[in-house]
Amino acid sequence: MSNGPKHPAFVLVRPQMGENIGAAARGMWNFGLDRMRVVAPRDGWPSQKAIAMASGAGRLLDLAGHFDTVPEAIGDCHFTFATTARSRELTKPVYSPEAAMQLAAQKIAQGERVSVLFGPERSGLENEDVAHANAIITVPVNPEFPSLNLAQCVLLTAYEFRRASTEVVDMVERGARSERAEAIEVEKLAEHYEMRLQEAGFFYPPEKAEGMKINLRNLWSRMPMTRMDVQMFHGMLRQIIRHWDKG
Repeated sequence: MSNGPKHPAFVLVRPQMGENIGAAARGMWNFGLDRMRVVAPRDGWPSQKAIAMASGAGRLLDLAGHFDTVPEAIGDCHFTFATTARSRELTKPVYSPEAAMQLAAQKIAQGERVSVLFGPERSGLENEDVAHANAIITVPVNPEFPSLNLAQCVLLTAYEFRRASTEVVDMVERGARSERAEAIEVEKLAEHYEMRLQEAGFFYPPEKAEGMKINLRNLWSRMPMTRMDVQMFHGMLRQIIRHWDKG
């Protein structure tokens, strides 16, 4: 069980615009990450533009570490990733954001401290920066337009760490009356329609009737109906019958 930080440290290396630092803080806090470190920001520190852009995530800037060099910023970490869109001559393992953050979550669970380097907006990380990292994260972007905004890259990586460290439900049905119908309820609905359609002479000619009934049953079973749906279909049929009985 880990007694250390539960999240990776996101290290912004020589960021050029305070607005991007603030936007990066917002992206981190959107996904519950609060360990920001800033290395040699171009416009100094603290940055009023970063504070204004951070909005509700201003506490990350208040707690952020300020460092002069990359080695100082990652000195207490056991493992560091470097984000880059460019191919490098340096020999290092290269991960997708998803795989990298899965590995980060595993290492953090084992008590290790992990950091992720993000480069300046104009040029990204230098080889000298990347040399301090243990592995590289590369996003599968459009090769004709590979550059990601600093805050976008931070947001994407934070999202992947959230997915790797928190149980995420990929699909859920929501609504006031979204309880799924039980098989017996769908069966009774099928019987109701089959009976009324039989009375109306729908299953014709007789030699095809059985196949038509099977197809109708198959239709009901394919539909992911809620109890509300079943009740509505019953009501629709009853109302149609009442209308024609009056006629």
